[in-house]
Amino acid sequence: MTDTQNTNTSAPQRTPLYQSHVDSNGKLVNFSGWELPINYGSQIEEHEAVRTDAGMFDVSHMVVTDIVGADTKAWLQKLLANDVNKLKTTGKALYSGMLNEQGGVIDDLIVYLMNAEETQYRIVSNAATHDKDLAQFHKVADSFDITITERPELAMLAVQGPNAIEKLAQTKPSWADTLAALKPFVGADLTDIEGTDWFVARTGYTGEDGVEVIMHGDDAPAFFEQLKANGVQPAGLGARDTLRMEAGMNLYGHDMDETISPYECNMGWTLALKDERDFVGREALVSKRKQSKEDNTAMKQVGLLLTSRGVLREGMTVTINQGSDNEKIGVITSGTFSPSLKNSIAIARVPASLSEEDSVQVDLRGKGKFVDVRVLKLPFVRNGKKQFD
Repeated sequence: MTDTQNTNTSAPQRTPLYQSHVDSNGKLVNFSGWELPINYGSQIEEHEAVRTDAGMFDVSHMVVTDIVGADTKAWLQKLLANDVNKLKTTGKALYSGMLNEQGGVIDDLIVYLMNAEETQYRIVSNAATHDKDLAQFHKVADSFDITITERPELAMLAVQGPNAIEKLAQTKPSWADTLAALKPFVGADLTDIEGTDWFVARTGYTGEDGVEVIMHGDDAPAFFEQLKANGVQPAGLGARDTLRMEAGMNLYGHDMDETISPYECNMGWTLALKDERDFVGREALVSKRKQSKEDNTAMKQVGLLLTSRGVLREGMTVTINQGSDNEKIGVITSGTFSPSLKNSIAIARVPASLSEEDSVQVDLRGKGKFVDVRVLKLPFVRNGKKQFD
């Protein structure tokens, strides 16, 4: 096993689109060691642009890692809780958790099959978990014939919204046929059209249609300006967070981490357990799941809707049986005000036995002031539409 690694620096890093954000009046903040825009003037307008039209996010801080070698597929089948054997065509993507030996989530990531021979794959993972992700990659790779190469020279733009594909095709007419044929969770190499390193995938983090485009960093600023000229709204981290929450999508370090099982953060559907594949964390995962069902301690993830005034926030206590016998049952892991619903929403971890009919409260200010909230199945919003009555 050989590798080529990117050496992280302690100072905040800038993506190839840093100057583009400055020129577009982006308000820059430090996010996981990267200078990124929180907004470009109005988080609400950016949120609405993605829900109703098209917006774009600089996600170049995400970690792109290419893996090649005869053992790459076998390595991924050991590394990931989902099974890359599901990837039957070049460009197909798979969402998976990468677990530790205790069955907790080290990270959630996307892996792409990059060639028909199943010897080349690409992983896109989170910036905040860079060091431990790469450490796990290499730890598991010790007994496999593979080469792991980080690609820090690449940039990534997410173009999202109901009109995203149409506006991207207007921006890049030569892509029109490729985009029209692109199915959800499938990517396509654009080398023959644009040149080396261009790749587009119908994936995203907003609950809307759209794509994520990978390219060399040198090409990113011009692409950003072309999209702007065709009516794609630059959007920042603020809108990205409200959009992903409405879509019921996890944020690592908040809704899940190394202490949380995939079953407890709505990732049970990603677990490929039907065969005997021995992936990292499987034994502990299955054992703890069985035990939690037997002793009635199993937890799950739900959505909470606050219909009165106030904002639900991470860390707030979720309770049941309001009154003197109030009982703490769970915790909010992400909370915000929903621009689409005009109410506050939250993602919470609660007992698996809780139903949508149960009377549930939240201690809104941490002073014993309990307010009623509605329990809902996630997501709240998908493809611009409310998902509950």
